Amino acid sequence: MSCVIITYNNCSVCPFQMYCCQQVLVGKNPELIPILTFLCEQSHKLTNMGIYYGRQLYFKARIGIGKFDLEKVYKNNYHYKVLYSQAAQQTLRTVAESFRSYYGLIIAYNEGKIEHRPRIPNYRKKGGMATVSYPKQALKLKDNQIRIPRLEYL
Repeated sequence: MSCVIITYNNCSVCPFQMYCCQQVLVGKNPELIPILTFLCEQSHKLTNMGIYYGRQLYFKARIGIGKFDLEKVYKNNYHYKVLYSQAAQQTLRTVAESFRSYYGLIIAYNEGKIEHRPRIPNYRKKGGMATVSYPKQALKLKDNQIRIPRLEYL
């Protein structure tokens, strides 16, 4: 049985935690499973494309990628367009964040603060799935069902 995990920021139910999770089982609606799988696969491909671009910039020109650089490069790409725009942006920002972390670790290594040389972010395995993150404003609750944007277009 498949499930979807919904995470809430600043949960009012749990006063001591910043995040709360709700697990939604999808087993009752088998038509939804291939659609969610498709979205996760597209997010996975978009992640690998972002990693490719970041690695190429680093190896060829020793330039780092910024937070919004990947969005500008891939905004007309099929994998970007299939996802809800804010979900695709979050996927690419996660890639940019991993490269920013790598650059910080390289600086720390050069200053002698860490012992082992960090490795540049590597590609994800082919045929996998990645997390698709939707902002709270994108999800709608109607008739006790969660409406996910862009599913009506697939």
